[in-house]
Amino acid sequence: MNLTRITSPREAAIKHVLDSVWPWRMFLGARSVLDAGTGPGFPGIPLAVVLPEVRFTLAESTQKKARFVETVVRDLELSNVAVSAGRVEDLVKSTPYDTVTARAFAPLERALQWLAPALKTGARAVLYKGPDIDQEIQEAGRLKFPVDVIDRYELPDAMGSRTIVRVG
Repeated sequence: MNLTRITSPREAAIKHVLDSVWPWRMFLGARSVLDAGTGPGFPGIPLAVVLPEVRFTLAESTQKKARFVETVVRDLELSNVAVSAGRVEDLVKSTPYDTVTARAFAPLERALQWLAPALKTGARAVLYKGPDIDQEIQEAGRLKFPVDVIDRYELPDAMGSRTIVRVG
């Protein structure tokens, strides 16, 4: 379906699946997680497999991607996952989540603007970012949400560096 540029099975396993589940401990204790802009289902689907006790909503406004994710969720029989073919900004205004996550979603400042309604009502965000997050944190500082770097890691085979930030 051409949902990602990655075509090598090994690269997909590392850059999508491993990267999605690496920070799984950051989601312990969550009851409801919104995966904002899930794309082809990352990080939501791998996290839902690893954390079956957590309820996940995978939001994707691109209909083609949302239909694909619905098919994967159905085929994997993930009873803890719902797919929403809507915009994140609308979902966070109408449904309470205790945790919001996003991977390759938007620059931090823009992401926090979209997620602000959820954060203002007590949710926390666990965001997957690249190695150059410091500039994004400075730019997002004027939004008055506490942002903490909680993990930095290298993917195997020199496939990239990641930074996990917590907001709220």
